[in-house]
Amino acid sequence: MILAVNIGNSNMRFGVLNSGDEILTWTINTKPYRTEDECYAKFKGMYQAFGLKKNDISAVVIGSVVPPMTMPVSNSLKRIFKLDPMIVNRSTPANVRHTSHQMGTDIFANAVAAQSFYKGKKIVIDFGTALTFTAIKEDGEILGVVIAPGVETALKSLVDQTAQLPEIDLVPPKTVLGMDTETCMQSGMMYGFLGLIEGMIERIKKELDDDCFVIATGGLSSVFAPLTDKIDKQDILHTLKGIVELYKMNSK
Repeated sequence: MILAVNIGNSNMRFGVLNSGDEILTWTINTKPYRTEDECYAKFKGMYQAFGLKKNDISAVVIGSVVPPMTMPVSNSLKRIFKLDPMIVNRSTPANVRHTSHQMGTDIFANAVAAQSFYKGKKIVIDFGTALTFTAIKEDGEILGVVIAPGVETALKSLVDQTAQLPEIDLVPPKTVLGMDTETCMQSGMMYGFLGLIEGMIERIKKELDDDCFVIATGGLSSVFAPLTDKIDKQDILHTLKGIVELYKMNSK
């Protein structure tokens, strides 16, 4: 089995891919940043809670957008499983092409997964700490990226910078116009960002002068995808699958 790790700014997602292409997955907070020894202590028994044994893991692959955590995670997993993890990034040979010297591993992995599993032009929307839109051509060329504040990032900023606005649950209210603080904020966060998402999809399609298959991933993708008909596929594990595909392409 392949153990894949996606180290994001907010969460680390672990996934174990078995022979049937099913993924067993769990997440932990990325912050506070941990030392190698702290990672070792935290990870050592974690997989056992999911019925896995040390010998079940035959390979480890890591994608990271948090440089301070890349090596502590890699070294700790090497100590646990006695395997050299493969660390993938935008320079890893893949089925997609780009000319960026700044592209994050998560965006690159999203494009790899989209090109691996879907046909035609694609747009991947990642609901992470940042809200990103990645466009991929039929032949795997990455056409460009849009980066906006993530939904939870924007909400945290709003609450932190105001004296009377409370923490809220990110659920859509029954009406766009609210009559109390909570529903007013929920409308702004949910329907406001939904307008951003739908508008950006249409702008990208217009700029490409073509239709695109739209994939949504990231933690809040399951909340927003049901609210619109402009998202064709919701897959919270899309980025992790891209990291696994990068391993498969470069493991021989």
